[in-house]
Amino acid sequence: MTFPDKVKRKRELLGLTQQELADLVGVSKRAVAGWETENAEPRPATLRKLAETLQVSIEYLRIDSIDNPLYGIEKKRYVDEARDRYGEIAAHEMDFLLERQRVFFAGGEISQEAKDAFFEAVMKAYLACKEEAKRKASLK
Repeated sequence: MTFPDKVKRKRELLGLTQQELADLVGVSKRAVAGWETENAEPRPATLRKLAETLQVSIEYLRIDSIDNPLYGIEKKRYVDEARDRYGEIAAHEMDFLLERQRVFFAGGEISQEAKDAFFEAVMKAYLACKEEAKRKASLK
């Protein structure tokens, strides 16, 4: 399913008009119409707000081959924390690290508890490295 199809379908499932979705996301009705008909993709900050409003992951919206609306949603809080602490580049780095987690599990299924523990460990290590780099930079 394509980005326009996903936006329209989820909006309709939530019982929202284009204007209501536009108001919730903070854009014009014309922008929503463009997303649903012209395959126009919003800017990153707007895409985050759209995904949050539609209660889906950003990956679901961006990647046509993903059909699970909650795909990757468990990493959102870690990516958001990295963004809040260190900005957009850190958010992309954290997203990259956590998206690659499948390699560690060789494609096998693991419990959500184990996945959460792994994400916590990656986040803790990432933040420790960022703080150490910040400390070293302040010594120069």
